Amino acid sequence: MSRPGQLPVETHDDERIVCHVDADCFYAACERLREPELEGEPVVVGMGYEAGESHGAVATASYEAREHGAESAQSIEEALEHLGRRAADPKDEPTAYYRPVDMDYYERVSADVESILRASADIVRKVSIDEAYLDVTDRTDWREVEAFAGGLKAQISEEVGVTVSIGVAPSMSAAKIASDADKPDGLVVVEPGDVRSFLAPMDVERIHNVGPTTARELREMGIETAGDLAGANPDQLRDRFGERGVAVYRYARGEDDREVTPRDDPKSLSRESAFSEPIEDFERLCERVRTLAGAVADRASRKGALYGTIGIKVVEPPFDVRTRARSLSGPVDDPDLLERIAVDLLGEFDGAAVRKVGVRVSNLSFTEREQTSLAGFDDRSHSASDGGRHDEGRTDHSPEPRGQTSLQDFS
Repeated sequence: MSRPGQLPVETHDDERIVCHVDADCFYAACERLREPELEGEPVVVGMGYEAGESHGAVATASYEAREHGAESAQSIEEALEHLGRRAADPKDEPTAYYRPVDMDYYERVSADVESILRASADIVRKVSIDEAYLDVTDRTDWREVEAFAGGLKAQISEEVGVTVSIGVAPSMSAAKIASDADKPDGLVVVEPGDVRSFLAPMDVERIHNVGPTTARELREMGIETAGDLAGANPDQLRDRFGERGVAVYRYARGEDDREVTPRDDPKSLSRESAFSEPIEDFERLCERVRTLAGAVADRASRKGALYGTIGIKVVEPPFDVRTRARSLSGPVDDPDLLERIAVDLLGEFDGAAVRKVGVRVSNLSFTEREQTSLAGFDDRSHSASDGGRHDEGRTDHSPEPRGQTSLQDFS
């Protein structure tokens, strides 16, 4: 209550409070937990890359590595080219450190962060290994939420040893943008009534559900920023994009009434990897698919998932997406079978130029632990789709020691 002669203070007590928690360069941060001497050094974490090989993809690049042009989804070879020019004399010291992806370890660190989040909020929606939404409406209020989020950041840092950025807003979409607004180690609070002005100067592509293709089309309409989108004619947006046009118009205006709800079990699990340029080397494609299949199988095993369908995705120039899948007679957890079928499905593309490949399992079961007999498998293949263009995150963590190599050794 305000005192006589004072203006009333807005408390927004009836507004939801949503936090988006996003770990900064999570894989690299985990590697630094294992090797504190990597702190402050450029670190690249990737998969499908071995000493003497030129392929493989970057999963995470630390901020120090990003300063020199390394980035996620880039080929390791390209990252090497950028990082190899960092020092005047690369022989004096390594230009960066490369570590292979170790999902078992990262999942353990993620679980420790998640336990803190679940103790701090009544509703938690984990959306990936390194990010989650929290509804903390019943745990704090808008006057205290900055201190609340700051305490959460400090607890994660002290008890787990990784740094997170947190965005706070009355909606999921605004909280997500806020968490990215001051990375790394950021904390941005957007109070009710300020969401639209907070979003207004941002590039239109930052708005939820606006991908690169939609952003390009919006720019062709003269809509460059979220403020432009918020002030656009919704009827014109509906005519151009359908109901999705109206949805992104509302997001740009700060109108997002989606509730934070826990995620259901996933419908499928997949991994993809792009090449720096299209390749026709079938053996190299097979090797990449084997690597991806192993990663998918490992992820399914960690989640306790059986799979009844195994598929691959192949992207040919310019952006032609082909998928092939094989249904099994029942759900299994069989990494060797997954690899064998994925490579077999790839055989159809022997001789084709390929710019990206992926492996996917679907028809998942999380309750049926009786595996189907291998003798009963049905080897019928079918095409899920053919053609079509697609518009496209301190406790004691003590894994077994691994061989360690710097990127400098491979350049």
